[in-house]
Amino acid sequence: MDKGGRSAVTEQQDPTPADPTTPRAPAALARVLRRLRQPLPGAQPRIRFEMPPEDVEPAPAEHHAEAGDGTRFGAPGPRMSKQHPLYLGFMGTVGVGVALLVYYIGTTTAQLLLWIVAALFIALGLDPVVRWLEARSLPRSVGIVVSVSVLILAVTGFFATLIPTIVEQVSELVKQAPEWIRSFLDSEFFRNVDQQFGVRDRITQELDKFVKNPEAVGGIFGGVVGFGSTVANSLFGTLIVLVLSLYFLAALPNMKKWAYRLAPRSRRPRVEALSEAITASVGNYVIGQACVALLNALFAFIVMSILRVPFSVLLAFVVALLAFIPLVGGMIAGVVVILVALTLGWQTALIYAICYFAYLQFEAYFVSPRIMQRAVAVPGAVAVISVIAGGSLLGVLGALIAIPTAAAIMLLIKEVYIVRQDRH
Repeated sequence: MDKGGRSAVTEQQDPTPADPTTPRAPAALARVLRRLRQPLPGAQPRIRFEMPPEDVEPAPAEHHAEAGDGTRFGAPGPRMSKQHPLYLGFMGTVGVGVALLVYYIGTTTAQLLLWIVAALFIALGLDPVVRWLEARSLPRSVGIVVSVSVLILAVTGFFATLIPTIVEQVSELVKQAPEWIRSFLDSEFFRNVDQQFGVRDRITQELDKFVKNPEAVGGIFGGVVGFGSTVANSLFGTLIVLVLSLYFLAALPNMKKWAYRLAPRSRRPRVEALSEAITASVGNYVIGQACVALLNALFAFIVMSILRVPFSVLLAFVVALLAFIPLVGGMIAGVVVILVALTLGWQTALIYAICYFAYLQFEAYFVSPRIMQRAVAVPGAVAVISVIAGGSLLGVLGALIAIPTAAAIMLLIKEVYIVRQDRH
């Protein structure tokens, strides 16, 4: 009876005994995931080139020499005296050789250096956005993907919307150009000039010579081929700059750490503070200049739409590009639009000139100071000289990076050279 009672109780407590053949899905999935996390048999971790750890208090060389196992390659020996003739001659020769090598590399890889500078400039411009996202508890990789994706989508959407309009308006410009030329040729001004100087006959003779000259026709074909190669190189350069910008943006903190380790230990805090101030000012300048250029183009487009200036979208695009060039870009953009507005009459051109140049004054005193308040200030004369010099050396890219470069040089002069001079 007890046996039966015990068996009954057992059956009531466990009515459905577990079947050993029944698979357990969660346990099997956990085993599979655990197996996938384990390295393959015989696999080695990828070798990474890393900086040696920074010692807080370096031990003397005698201690390393006695320990033997404290360093992997032994302790460095005593340095040769800088006054030794062999040292002076060798280092002088090495210095001349390095200078010639740097000059050769700079002249042969100028295009690559420009791409690197442009990519670094873009990376420094996007770094404040990435750091802002990092402050919102997002990983840096996610911040990079978000910022670069937004930038690419904005540029792609802008050009996808703009290019058809530009093509349409350029086609309209090409269609209207013969009518404008015909109206100019039939004007009283051209007739008087033609009667005095024979301009029409001279133009006809030059056109006949050009058509009958095979070298001129071949030059046109070569120009078309050269234009196609220029477009292809521009697309390739854009891709290279984009890829380099991603790499620079991802590795920017490590790049800074490596650069700081190149400075002596006693000067690293000061080098780090100056470098952070320079890079932050460059990033803030890039973002601020982009905002100023967009506001400039938007205002110009609104005024041109109200005055019904032809090719307003195309001209707004030109204004946005020129507004990226500090100081002189807005003036050049205003002159270009005024010349187009003259086709509608001097009244329209005058109204646009008054509105646009008034906005430039408002931008200089109210918009730009608030947007650029975190960037390093540069005096007006230094800014003009730096923009002209940068444009002469590197073209549009040189004009864009001229003011941040001038700000960095002024900061170094102020915090390093002047401080050193004041101590003497």
